[in-house]
Amino acid sequence: MIDFELRPEIKTSETQRMVYEAARDFAAQFIKPNIMDWDEAQYFPVELFEKAGALGFMGMLIPETYGGSGMGYHEYVTLIETISIVDPSIGLSIAAHNSLCVNHIYSFGNEAQRMKWLPRLCEGSAIGAWGLTEHNTGSDAKGMSTTAKKKGDQWVLNGTKNFITHGISGEIAVVIARSGEKGDNRGMTAFVVERGTPGFYAGKKENKLGMRASETAEMIFEDCMIPDENRLGPEGDGFIQSMKILDGGRISIAALSLGVAKGAYNAALNYSKERKQFGKSISSFQGISFKLADMATEIEAASLLTQKASEIKNQNLNVTQAGAMAKLFASEVCVKTASEAVQIHGGYGFTKEFPVEKFFRDSKLCTIGEGTSEIQKIVIARKILDQ
Repeated sequence: MIDFELRPEIKTSETQRMVYEAARDFAAQFIKPNIMDWDEAQYFPVELFEKAGALGFMGMLIPETYGGSGMGYHEYVTLIETISIVDPSIGLSIAAHNSLCVNHIYSFGNEAQRMKWLPRLCEGSAIGAWGLTEHNTGSDAKGMSTTAKKKGDQWVLNGTKNFITHGISGEIAVVIARSGEKGDNRGMTAFVVERGTPGFYAGKKENKLGMRASETAEMIFEDCMIPDENRLGPEGDGFIQSMKILDGGRISIAALSLGVAKGAYNAALNYSKERKQFGKSISSFQGISFKLADMATEIEAASLLTQKASEIKNQNLNVTQAGAMAKLFASEVCVKTASEAVQIHGGYGFTKEFPVEKFFRDSKLCTIGEGTSEIQKIVIARKILDQ
């Protein structure tokens, strides 16, 4: 089994052990009994996240001053990975809340903004959303069409964001809008928009292949007026901020990918030992045992890349390359592992009676969200060529 391991060659803190045990027990009690019901109904369990907040899961990286847990990226990765071994949908939602919305406000908000929004987000009474992507601007964020025009001490937002995690249920949203010329790195600004603000609406909810218990929807802005005090950082700094936030967010997706891969691997390993063909367990056949060996080795490599990126992030060093490498490798391993897990299950892997079909569906998002695998390769290539 691959779960959480204390090994002498890898330094692991007692805090990580505590986070693992709390996340494992939380997932067993509140998530595992509901996995397929939530998946089939595409139900987003809003009520779950206040319970997560009570355990400190909704403000993992935020200092205690603002209601957070004050932990680092190793503990945070442990949380996301452990939850995702059970249900990647919930892991995704906790990750998006923490690394995108909450971390953006903490990283670029002033003291008044932090005190206003972070305590509610950290306790889980408010769920966070983060709006960068639009219908025609996925990887090309600089081409966004959503505008923010200054009008006295107010800003007027117009446009639509899509593929937004918690686009309907998110109470507090960080939104990046174009305040200057299209395509200009310094032409975008970040704002906080609260649910209930006139002109801020939820749009279409996506009917997805996987990660179905994590809500994905449009956020629509029609002459939505917000005060200048909701602006995060300097005018024109929104794109630069977003790229820094995505550096950390990619570590989240690497952790999510590890959880998916480990969940699928564990299911395949157990099944291979139990399933008998020709009078013996299928794990004894070289064709199956070699698949398991490859899966275990690649998961271990992805874990080490993710640990390295986490350590660099904890040291407040530039994590762009390490984060992209971890996200790229872990997400591709996760898809491969989930596919092989289905193959090991044979016909049963194609049914909903076994967990691997859901891991298979959930896995693909990891190679797409927060920058596709192709974008990660562009990021990595630019960094290594600039050295």
